[in-house]
Amino acid sequence: MGRFATGKFAYGISDRSGQRYKLNQMKKEWNGLLVGPDEYDPKHPQLEPRRKAVDPQALMNPRPNRVEPLDVFVGVHPVEKPSLNTPQALGKVGVVAVNTPDSGVTVNVTGLSASVTGSGVSVSVADADVNVTGLSASVAGSGVSVSVNVTIYAITVVNPGSGNKYYQDGVLPGAGGVDLSEGQTYRFDQSDSSNSGHPLRFSTTSDGTHNSGSEYTTGVTTAGTPGSAGAYTQITVASGAPTLYTYCTNHSGMGYKVNTV
Repeated sequence: MGRFATGKFAYGISDRSGQRYKLNQMKKEWNGLLVGPDEYDPKHPQLEPRRKAVDPQALMNPRPNRVEPLDVFVGVHPVEKPSLNTPQALGKVGVVAVNTPDSGVTVNVTGLSASVTGSGVSVSVADADVNVTGLSASVAGSGVSVSVNVTIYAITVVNPGSGNKYYQDGVLPGAGGVDLSEGQTYRFDQSDSSNSGHPLRFSTTSDGTHNSGSEYTTGVTTAGTPGSAGAYTQITVASGAPTLYTYCTNHSGMGYKVNTV
């Protein structure tokens, strides 16, 4: 039977450096290379495959935030929950259904009447008459549905280095302006103190009255003193409304373009 020589006097060439070493002193690395004893490099721990770790995502017994009240139903017969902003004939006894998605809304229900104050409100009432002003809807008396949905923008006045400008939700609108949808209501909230002395208005002319234009008032309402709590300019965009521009009644160069779409 054949056998290998002991290699006592043999030499080998290192796979790494090409240097010659005594064969019986050479070592084989984890990657299969035969190298000299001074070149030997053991396998490092980071080269080992990582063990798959379990990363659970679901929570046991979660308690998500909720807006209260979610729904209020008053009446003598059970009724299904109405769809948001959809008129419902809920019964002959004057059942009132109120859906309030926003946390700033308060609901008061007495007999056949409902009083609702806040933004993003839907009211559906059988046997009721409805009066709506701003964000408030008072309901009392004959088969009507009311939807008050207002988008609110926080207006601040900032000087970016080229004079005071109106910022909308913390951003200076670019040359392309902002888009407002026809039929929707938008409130430009000027309660921040930086608005003091800068009433916001609309015009069909860039820079408004400072550029021989006039104030645009269709669907526009105002309240309070800019810089004080509760101050705002609100617009319900009319069908076919022209391109508008915001401007300050006291100072030029502050406004931006408003696209009606």
